[in-house]
Amino acid sequence: MGKINIVRIDDRLIHGQVMTKWSKGLGTNAIYVIDNETASDDFMKDIYINTNSSSGLKIDVLSTDEVVEKWQQDQFGNDNVILLFKNITAVKSVLDKDVLPVEKLNVGGISKKPDATFVIPSVGLNQADAEKLKEIEAKGIEVYFQTVPDSKKVSLDDAIKAIK
Repeated sequence: MGKINIVRIDDRLIHGQVMTKWSKGLGTNAIYVIDNETASDDFMKDIYINTNSSSGLKIDVLSTDEVVEKWQQDQFGNDNVILLFKNITAVKSVLDKDVLPVEKLNVGGISKKPDATFVIPSVGLNQADAEKLKEIEAKGIEVYFQTVPDSKKVSLDDAIKAIK
């Protein structure tokens, strides 16, 4: 049976911080990029999957439905994975199915939108985002904000205070 090492939201998807800092020390051997748009774009999908030749990590690109099916099929086989989502809506749609054993959600990178406030330097949230994250936390999942493992960890409650 596989293991979910970390569930992360980062709209940049795979980049240096994910490849080096978050994958090290956790026994990670795979990154699953979960984004419906990327999963349906064969060109972009190939770019991400072919990244594995230089990283040494298996990379798969899945839709929100496919990641649930993959877990139900074989609990990710022998993969110790980072589940990497592009946005809050996608992660919420997966977690609302109550299938994956997720205890924590790391929010590490969300570009600032016009109606958003930076809650950490790399995450811009608006009120609608905060509400979705509160719904996730109400499922017993710890939601926290952290760019890299050695940076300050900010709770959802503290992040919401920055929005108000």
